[in-house]
Amino acid sequence: MRWMQSILFWLILTSGLALFWPAAVVGFDPFVMKTWMLWLAIVLTMFSLGGLISPEELKPLRERPWWVMLGVATQVIVMPFAAWLATCLIPMDPEMTLGVLLVGCVPGAMASNVLTSTARGSVAYSVSLTSLATLLSPISVPVILWLLARQQTQDSLAKSALLLATLVTLPTILGYVVSVRRRSVQVFLHARGSLIASVSLLWIISTVVAANRVALLSVSGLILFALLLVNLTGYLGGYLVGWVSKLPNSYRRALTLEVGMQNAGLGTILSVTILGEGTSAAIPTAAYTFGCMLSGTLLAIIWRRWETPVLNSAQSG
Repeated sequence: MRWMQSILFWLILTSGLALFWPAAVVGFDPFVMKTWMLWLAIVLTMFSLGGLISPEELKPLRERPWWVMLGVATQVIVMPFAAWLATCLIPMDPEMTLGVLLVGCVPGAMASNVLTSTARGSVAYSVSLTSLATLLSPISVPVILWLLARQQTQDSLAKSALLLATLVTLPTILGYVVSVRRRSVQVFLHARGSLIASVSLLWIISTVVAANRVALLSVSGLILFALLLVNLTGYLGGYLVGWVSKLPNSYRRALTLEVGMQNAGLGTILSVTILGEGTSAAIPTAAYTFGCMLSGTLLAIIWRRWETPVLNSAQSG
């Protein structure tokens, strides 16, 4: 809980500075980064998060593979559908449309694992869902994006797949393997991995915000509404699938947060890769990072507080 509150504070602070930084007045802009620096940030993030995964947390993959496949299938169906629906209902320009679709296509965010713990959900199930979705992303993201936006992405499928494999899947696997085999690396990453990943993520987001200052300050309320629609549809879809499938309550909460929270930082990298730096497609992905972290935190807190009286009553009885 304390970690989540801290990253929300730094997210607001760094992005606020990037948004309102008076570059013309002071003569320099510390938030302008090269593309290779953004790639380095995402590699550091995924390597660190991969190193934080323990074999124990991947038990559901071995013991209940059907539940894990159900969760990943829910995410790759519900979120792209929610994003497509939002772009159909709310008028927006082609680049903004692609940005919203990217929000729906990328895998779940690692922050959902932390929020699942806060919500008293199954962290092991959450980690298994995030890990599998991340490993499958070089295939799932380009294919789903092509189905939803063929004209805009048909020339970038191979590039997107290669980028996802290089920047996401390989660093995650490498981080996990090195951490398991090297005790010293494991100790270091468990002590500093969350900090490294958080700083890298903040770096990515602030860079994107700085590159889109004018557009962000004039972003339409309809775009924000579209992102809220995607987010809430994800939560609702995840919970309903868990309920219909009769998953335990802790698994249902994990699935809800996993589906609704997306790795929008990764979506930002993809939007820049597909359409180039300064594209407005990065605006929805950057904005969604704020939205899903805020809504996910609030949902986790509500679940935790709602359950506390029940637990206290049971202990008293």
